Amino acid sequence: MPRKDKTELQWLEAPEDHDYPAAASYLSLLFDEKSTALLVGQLQQAAITHFKAKDIFRASSSSLLGISDLHVRRDIKKIKTHQALSPLLLVRDQSNRKLIIADGYHRLCATYRFDEDALIPCKIV
Repeated sequence: MPRKDKTELQWLEAPEDHDYPAAASYLSLLFDEKSTALLVGQLQQAAITHFKAKDIFRASSSSLLGISDLHVRRDIKKIKTHQALSPLLLVRDQSNRKLIIADGYHRLCATYRFDEDALIPCKIV
């Protein structure tokens, strides 16, 4: 069950540069090279929008990782020390009616532990 913590979540205004190659690496497992490049290019140009953590989980059908995961622990530590997290990169898989978390899965899991209703900045295509 998510913790309700008074810690305020901090977010960067834009994804970090290394988030795009990470998204490309993941997306290349699902799409061909040309489609992956197109999606990453669209993500780079997309505006920031916001979605609730719980809704991102529901739309993606992803499981919540626990604090035993190294990357989730690292992001929880960032939240507790008021370090800003990078926005998520999301892709709508229209054919499967599912959301793909191209980058930011661990940040989403860490955020959810603090507030399932948290509005998370995202780029979505």
